[in-house]
Amino acid sequence: MPNAIRHRASRDGYHPIRVSIEFFPPKTEEMEKILWSSIERLAPLGPKFVSVTYGAGGSTRERTHNTVARMVTETGLKPAAHLTCVDATRDEIDAVVQSYWDAGVRHIVALRGDPAEGVGHAYRPHPGGYAQTSDLVAGIKRIGDFKVSVSAYPEKHPEAASLDADIDALKAKVDAGADQAITQFFFENEVYLRYVDKVRAAGIDIPIIPGILPVQNFKQAANFARRTGASVPYWLAARFEGLEGDVETRRLVAAAVAAEQVLDLVDEGVNDFHFYSMNRSDLVYAICHLLGLRAQAPKVMAAKAA
Repeated sequence: MPNAIRHRASRDGYHPIRVSIEFFPPKTEEMEKILWSSIERLAPLGPKFVSVTYGAGGSTRERTHNTVARMVTETGLKPAAHLTCVDATRDEIDAVVQSYWDAGVRHIVALRGDPAEGVGHAYRPHPGGYAQTSDLVAGIKRIGDFKVSVSAYPEKHPEAASLDADIDALKAKVDAGADQAITQFFFENEVYLRYVDKVRAAGIDIPIIPGILPVQNFKQAANFARRTGASVPYWLAARFEGLEGDVETRRLVAAAVAAEQVLDLVDEGVNDFHFYSMNRSDLVYAICHLLGLRAQAPKVMAAKAA
């Protein structure tokens, strides 16, 4: 099969590796150049889809829409737009959904979203808005025949009372029409594998795609993990110890750590991966190469960043 390595995932035969990649919308002209350079670098690998995030409180809604719309018109990629419930009425959110449909987008990542004040502050549904993700999923499905991805949390959402309660919330999203789930990043594969077992035992059968965060900067990744409820194992900290000022060695270690994680998951039968790229392409490209993906064409970008 072109553009995919085939591996023995289970007793029923071989399956191709598929990847998706997450970007965030640029805040400055320089960040926009970095973003489109990364897209140009990764697009020839033929990702299944690419997603574009929202900021806290929907603060980057317009930039997200513009980035996704540009992907539709200037690349051969299949973009998925993030959409949240926060700080908007149902009518406002429905208008955004309709605008995505009109722009040719057919995939939305539906999220509750963080409060405008940021992680750690209490979430309050907007008066007249969608109260929770399951309501948003149902609203999206009413507007168009979108594919809808939702989030999943192998170590539970920071605000959930328990992992079981969080799985109940995932089931509500599935019952509302969610087609697949993408997990919060994790560093111990057993965390993901145990979670999938519990999800299946709860009667949830949609794909649960592992979210992978290649560690570009350990301190930054550890802070991110702390805010999102993901654990950082001691061995990961040990691998980056003493490399704060050694950028080149840190990159080599980062590549080795990420490769070890994804190849171990391949051995466990996983064939779909979602990479949190942080708008940086080199490490994700290297991991995809190790997974067997190869560029199939020259750059697919139709235009450079303005």
